[in-house]
Amino acid sequence: MEITILEKTEHNIKFILEGMDVAFANALRRTMLTRLPAMAIDEVLVIENTSVMYDEMLAHRLGLVPLTTILEDYNLPDKCDCEGKGCSLCQCTLTLEKEAGDEEIMVFSRDLSSQDPKVVPASGDIPLVKLAPHQRIIIEAYARLGRGVENAKFQPVATVAYKYVPLVTVDKSKCTLCGDCVEVCPKKILRLNGNTLATQNTLDCSLCEACVEECEAGAITIDSKPDSFLFKVESTGSLPPEEIVVKSAELLKERVQVALDFANSL
Repeated sequence: MEITILEKTEHNIKFILEGMDVAFANALRRTMLTRLPAMAIDEVLVIENTSVMYDEMLAHRLGLVPLTTILEDYNLPDKCDCEGKGCSLCQCTLTLEKEAGDEEIMVFSRDLSSQDPKVVPASGDIPLVKLAPHQRIIIEAYARLGRGVENAKFQPVATVAYKYVPLVTVDKSKCTLCGDCVEVCPKKILRLNGNTLATQNTLDCSLCEACVEECEAGAITIDSKPDSFLFKVESTGSLPPEEIVVKSAELLKERVQVALDFANSL
């Protein structure tokens, strides 16, 4: 297996995975979505809420706020000595106390105060509730590690997708330079360069084959590498995108090993 990173930002990573079949690629994608743990608010104690928003709706919004996660600092509830009852090893407490003065105010995720400075909202600009004059909310919330298989709020990724690496071939002996394929291509990967039809940014090709259908001479061929996949991973901010990929690969390796050990024991 070989990985080539094409692009990496604070919340996104784009890479090519080579030397694996589609089953592995999809297993890696599903591991990122459902098996990799992340922190999220799971229980909310509403002490006071005089806003127009129902307690249940406010708790739901809090649960969907992505929290920065340090996987090594917390245990999964089912693997903690407290047996899921909640302790400092598997749970983090956040509080929210806000009161409007003579004018209405918007309460944002940055108004949450965490007992652990490492577990805070990934973005402070998420609106939670609007308070009319003299309205107040006092909330105590408890965050824990969880997996996407339990609830989507525990997913560390906003989106994760892959596709085959496209191969675009132009047969210059058949090309009439009519330019119709250039106009019809939605990704603009074809261009006329003097007396030559050239390709650009072929990784952006969506494999729609619109250019193939438009080219009567059959000068264009769209194919793909059977063991190469282009991945795009977008983090919610709870984990760095490169850590999501590495940790998911490790989890997948562990699950495969468990399955092999079980099969060998039969």
